[in-house]
Amino acid sequence: MKIAVAGTGYVGLSNAILLAQNNDVYAVDIMQEKVDLINNKKSPIVDKEIEEYLSEKKLNLTATTDGIKAYKDADFIIISTPTNYDTEKNFFDTSSIDAVMKLVKESGTKATVVIKSTVPVGYTEDFRKKTGYDNMIFSPEFLREGHALYDNLYPSRIVVSFPKDAPELKSKAETFAKLLKEGALKKDIEVLHPNCTEAEAIKLFANTYLALRVAYFNELDTYAELRKLDTKQIIQGVCLDPRIGDFYNNPSFGYGGYCLPKDTKQLRANFNDVPENLISAIVDSNSTRKDFIADQIISKKPKTVGVYRLTMKANSDNFRQSSIQGVMKRIKAKGITVVIYEPTFKGEDFFNSKIIRDLNQFKNECDVIIANRLSEELADVKAKVYTRDLYSRD
Repeated sequence: MKIAVAGTGYVGLSNAILLAQNNDVYAVDIMQEKVDLINNKKSPIVDKEIEEYLSEKKLNLTATTDGIKAYKDADFIIISTPTNYDTEKNFFDTSSIDAVMKLVKESGTKATVVIKSTVPVGYTEDFRKKTGYDNMIFSPEFLREGHALYDNLYPSRIVVSFPKDAPELKSKAETFAKLLKEGALKKDIEVLHPNCTEAEAIKLFANTYLALRVAYFNELDTYAELRKLDTKQIIQGVCLDPRIGDFYNNPSFGYGGYCLPKDTKQLRANFNDVPENLISAIVDSNSTRKDFIADQIISKKPKTVGVYRLTMKANSDNFRQSSIQGVMKRIKAKGITVVIYEPTFKGEDFFNSKIIRDLNQFKNECDVIIANRLSEELADVKAKVYTRDLYSRD
């Protein structure tokens, strides 16, 4: 099969590598720098398995900025471009998908388009009608940042949908699912072929449930901290109930990253004219948690607060919408100086906060150091560190 993948972020690049084990794959990106890195077998993002597969595995993978060339002879075209949440429109900005589809139509291809970008519920079927490009299906991703290829190699499930008014596309959905299974290492993978609109809802409801779980344990932690209780003891007792489970329960400064903040807001927008309380409460809870964390730090009356890492997770270089940024803004609003230790950031300042690359200098300059996730690097200044990380994971 010939496959083109538009976008080389976590979703696009992990899918391109997965499929390039057994197919001819073109990875398309608008940034020449990323294209050059991929063609030189180097990953533009931090992801252990992506880095290993690019450097060590035999892959039929070519990166290019020439979308039309990649699309014209493809059997499948995967769209995995970013769809950020537009706060003014209260909806995903899907203009990146529009841009790809413009090139797809110009190429004259007869390929089946597979949308993997996260979209509003109902988007795919509406988009087919609007563009007149009928050969289109939707396949959501369930990936973790920093573990994107691993989660494709060992998927929890594969969902490839087809439009309910186009049953002839079922065979295309089945073929694409088979390609994903062929590249995976896990056996006996559950495969679902729902309608496109139901698949879009699966993605948003799944991520919103994860956000709900983060928000729940964060509110448990807020209660325990204010009442001077041992959060860890409470979580242990709660999570030994097998219906709840001892996982995804590590307190933090709030959920963040690329997916959860935007997906929860999009789902809330999709609930317009539908009665709801819980979805809005999840979004509001995350903001309340940041208020609480900032207030706890402000109460210590520091002159300088140090932010240890902007990234959301260990072994990641992504700090888009990281929860610690919201805490920073609240602290700075009180006139407190904030400095940042973030070795992956290339600039000299981040939203007018100084970047310090020398860890010892950073430690010495700060009265309080805030860390969403702990590190052994901070062991010698433990008395200065404020964190809610109890398990050094998640």
